[in-house]
Amino acid sequence: MRLLAVLLAGLALAACNSDEKASGPSPYLPGGRDAFEAYVAKQDKPVVVNKWASWCGPCRYEFPFFSKQARKRKGEVVFVGVNSQDSRGDAAEFLGENAVPYKHFEDPEQSVAASFNGVQGFPVTAFYDSDGKREYVHYGGYASEAKLAEDIDRYAR
Repeated sequence: MRLLAVLLAGLALAACNSDEKASGPSPYLPGGRDAFEAYVAKQDKPVVVNKWASWCGPCRYEFPFFSKQARKRKGEVVFVGVNSQDSRGDAAEFLGENAVPYKHFEDPEQSVAASFNGVQGFPVTAFYDSDGKREYVHYGGYASEAKLAEDIDRYAR
């Protein structure tokens, strides 16, 4: 009986240190590159893709811009995140503190980012038209929400 108590305590402690989020629905869409490409193709609306990582300072800076634009353009433009080269725990913590109204693809090896030529750095934003054709890729962070909005108006049509 004593051994069982020790084992259960050990399991409880291990679970507390887990890299997984226990509560709430997952912020991630299932699948890798093929699933991402299918997701973009089936939207029938323009798509804005934001590649980010929790450890990336410019990604953190621009995240609120994407959140505001996604809320403002709901029903007109689809937003999706691509979390690349990040730990699941750090990403979950970041998303818990910086909620956005859209889902993300996990991309530990940057295979999703490679599909939109976005492996060169962080952050990267890709714009697709309503037919699923990539129109433009912006490398680096946005300095303002207004600059992001300009690119959405120009390339996500």
